[in-house]
Amino acid sequence: MLTAESTGFWGTRYTVAENGIPVTTWDNDWWKSGGTFELAGRAYHVRSTMWGSRFTMLDSGGAVVAEAERVGHKNWTVVAGGRVYGFRRVSMFKGEQHLMDGERPVGVIKQTGILSGNLSADLPGLPLPLQVFVLAVLIVHWQNSNASGG
Repeated sequence: MLTAESTGFWGTRYTVAENGIPVTTWDNDWWKSGGTFELAGRAYHVRSTMWGSRFTMLDSGGAVVAEAERVGHKNWTVVAGGRVYGFRRVSMFKGEQHLMDGERPVGVIKQTGILSGNLSADLPGLPLPLQVFVLAVLIVHWQNSNASGG
């Protein structure tokens, strides 16, 4: 189980923990849509398009590690390591997403605090950097949606 808890007043910093043990800190960029985190000594940068429906995770050398597409739609994907991971929004009104295996949900991401923006995730089979990327993408997406009133 992965959790992301806001530790900054403006929701720009999140402590990410695995089974209660902190593993990284997600830092939102102040002026851009994206942010950074470091995991196991490796730095990652997450960037999005202007409209926030596509996100890219880069390593410190600038190589693409993962891409998320159609974020904000009912069905969206993450591509990493030659694999495609499908996600589905449960409802327009619930802060919940499912990791899908075909038509069967195999994992879940939930908003655990609507006002705080905290999240929890159970994403079996995804490497830890990819799990953090998924949480970061949803943090940024939900913050942008809340800021725009949508």
